[in-house]
Amino acid sequence: ITDWRDARNVPLTGGGFDLESYIDYLIEWLEFIGPDAGGRGAHMLAVCQPSVPSYAAAAIMGASNHPLRPRTLTMMGGPIDTREAPTAVNDHATKRPHDWFIHNVIATVPTYYKGAGRRVYPGFLQLSGFMSMNLGNHMLSHWSMFRNLVEGDGESADKHMDFYDEYRAVCDMTAEFYLQTVDVVFQRHLLPKGEFNYRGKLVDPGAIKDIAILAIEGERDDISGLGQTKAALTISTGLPKAMKKYHMAPEVGHYGIFNGSKWREQIAPVVEDWILQHNG
Repeated sequence: ITDWRDARNVPLTGGGFDLESYIDYLIEWLEFIGPDAGGRGAHMLAVCQPSVPSYAAAAIMGASNHPLRPRTLTMMGGPIDTREAPTAVNDHATKRPHDWFIHNVIATVPTYYKGAGRRVYPGFLQLSGFMSMNLGNHMLSHWSMFRNLVEGDGESADKHMDFYDEYRAVCDMTAEFYLQTVDVVFQRHLLPKGEFNYRGKLVDPGAIKDIAILAIEGERDDISGLGQTKAALTISTGLPKAMKKYHMAPEVGHYGIFNGSKWREQIAPVVEDWILQHNG
């Protein structure tokens, strides 16, 4: 099991972490997990932002014919090409120069944390940004939670609290990872343009030839708009049509793609069927 470490708790001696480091880790994890009975790698599923490094890792491994390249890659609400149906998040990134992000959202970890001196994009800024996008909905949700408590409906109130416990569980992320993502993914769109450079080599989407790709989007996603994840199927020019699948989940917002009853009842079965279909 792997998990993020909060960047504010990683000493400077622990080194840096950027978008290329993320791709390194994904490849290393596939190598660590090892082959299945058929000699191929594991199935990979990416939720939101990791769709970009996951797709890049698949293309890199495909280009070298790596024996442990993933059998399938499922991407859910991911910003593969943010030029498609741009959202408020995308507009925020494109309307400001790169230097604006450096000077306005990057902070230095204070001395009372293990990562003192590290430059980070603080978690509280991430959370406040996403909360402000749908402030009215969040206020209504909290009002509903308090009403449930007053009426003695503890089960419904617990569902609200469980959601927000997870929603608010944000980490500080390294400045280099955040800034490189803003630049490469949201401002210059290098991956879909075939111009994304990884360790001195271009990442070729056409190198994906036998990794079955499933792109899932939510009809009401206001973070990764409709078409942004689907773009992965278009740029995978070397992949046969039979190994591409698109699923649009009706009336589902960004978080509903991977959380809650609509995920469990409508989307998870699609993912499971796709994996089983390409499991041997």
